[in-house]
Amino acid sequence: MIALRWIMSLIFIVQMYAAMVPIGLAYLPAAIVDRDGATRAAHAYCRWVRVSLRVLCGLRTEVRGAPPQTEALIAAKHQSFLDIILIYGAVPRAKFIMKNELRYAPILGWYALRLGCVPVKRGARGTAITKMMADVQSGLERPGQLVIYPQGTRVGPGDKKPYKIGTAALYSQLGQPCHPVATNVGLFWPKRGILRHPGLAVVEFLPPIAPGLPNAEFMRAMEAAVETGSDRLMHDAGWKAP
Repeated sequence: MIALRWIMSLIFIVQMYAAMVPIGLAYLPAAIVDRDGATRAAHAYCRWVRVSLRVLCGLRTEVRGAPPQTEALIAAKHQSFLDIILIYGAVPRAKFIMKNELRYAPILGWYALRLGCVPVKRGARGTAITKMMADVQSGLERPGQLVIYPQGTRVGPGDKKPYKIGTAALYSQLGQPCHPVATNVGLFWPKRGILRHPGLAVVEFLPPIAPGLPNAEFMRAMEAAVETGSDRLMHDAGWKAP
């Protein structure tokens, strides 16, 4: 049974990346003319991943809560590529703070920049934050939902990583509500490895944090919401904390 799941998971992964080519090319003329064409391409790809994941791996997906429909900051737990797919597909015009290396990825990199994603080089924290804020500010002419992963990397269930102050800097600068997002996707789609497990993977948009809080208070509220919400979703799925 495990061998069959592994094979089906491998088939899913191969076709998932392969699907970027026909979908990217099909929407390319529209994406060149208008950024909304790139958005439609990305939403189509997200739908394809969710459908093929359920068919091939038995992994169902669900988005809970109230995703923002107007300009907002989204601060999300990051456990695997699947939470990116679910968050992007749930909002009208998401723009991610992303690793600078991704801008060079075939098809994905061009589309990410076209969507308004903000590449950030890893390095000195202060320099990275300053550059990130300048890039975000320069992109404000296109309304959307700015998505940041406050821990800066994928964090598996039970692992602990600090929450970085860059999220508070963006929250303060943008003056927009921040929507914390919890998830349990790492239980079914690990950050490493081939095997995808059947079940129900969830991302949940939690009640927004109003703008205007001091940075320290915002960071405490945001981290508590994301961590508590994620632990609840994982426990509901049968996870036991180590």
